[in-house]
Amino acid sequence: METLHLVDPELRPLLDVWPTLTVTADNLADMRARQLPLPEIDTSGSTLERLNVPGPAGAPEIELHVYAPIGAAAPLPCIYHIHGGGYIGGAAKSMEPVHRLMVADLGCIIVSVDYRLAPETVFPGAIEDCYAGLAWTFANAARLGIDTGRIGVMGESAGGGLAAALALLARDRGEYRLAFQHLIYPMLDDRTCVSSDPHPVAGEFIWHAHNNRFGWASLLGEEPGGEGVSPYAAAARAEDLTGLPPTFISTGGLDLFLEEDIDYARRLMRAGVATELHVYPGGFHGFDILPGTRIGGAARRDSRAALAHFLKSTN
Repeated sequence: METLHLVDPELRPLLDVWPTLTVTADNLADMRARQLPLPEIDTSGSTLERLNVPGPAGAPEIELHVYAPIGAAAPLPCIYHIHGGGYIGGAAKSMEPVHRLMVADLGCIIVSVDYRLAPETVFPGAIEDCYAGLAWTFANAARLGIDTGRIGVMGESAGGGLAAALALLARDRGEYRLAFQHLIYPMLDDRTCVSSDPHPVAGEFIWHAHNNRFGWASLLGEEPGGEGVSPYAAAARAEDLTGLPPTFISTGGLDLFLEEDIDYARRLMRAGVATELHVYPGGFHGFDILPGTRIGGAARRDSRAALAHFLKSTN
């Protein structure tokens, strides 16, 4: 643990609760079976409806988890959420404790999508699943009690990468206008895997360089860093970032994605996109999961404040 001395001391217990796992094809099932150390589920302020809806043309149906606050007057703003997991793991159901609290606190609806995972499904399967779920959400907004002028995308890690790619895809197809993109330590750039000058201290814990290469290779169906990778697979590949919705990006100072996230935020600002960027010193990938820490609490408060602002705004 060469960089342990740089980790915020309050965060070190999370490394015991959620130790770093080097992912391979042989232990992928074990990785997918791991459970995030999240709080108990509180169902008192929200409802949950699980729906199977049409997927992309010629593909299976996708499952959406729709959370709504009890007693709130429609139409409500909506967070379209995409779970993380390095493109190779994770599930919408794993975020239920967090999503139930969020809808009760923010007075919004959350639609969380279960997309097909790599390596069983390579690009563009996952992003097209996410787009199909977004299309269904817009088409069924009246039934769900959603204000279509206040639908934005959110995701963590690979979910943040998919959310960024979905914002690009929605902009380019011109069918749906998003109110915001909310990206938590997003996985944006496959070229990080082949950098000739990798960050000297970031990326030792939770999600390291080996896992990053495995995740990207699984998604792309080929080794990362080559020519012709679509921006709808790796959002950082997009040459034009104009016309994207207002953006929130946060990451940890020791996260492997630190520099790609900072660079994406810089490019968004240069493209005239209103962008809020936070970097939390001593934070590794997933640092905000652990309750009771100063920077984890700060990250959650900053994220929630940005969401509250986005959800009150209209396009």
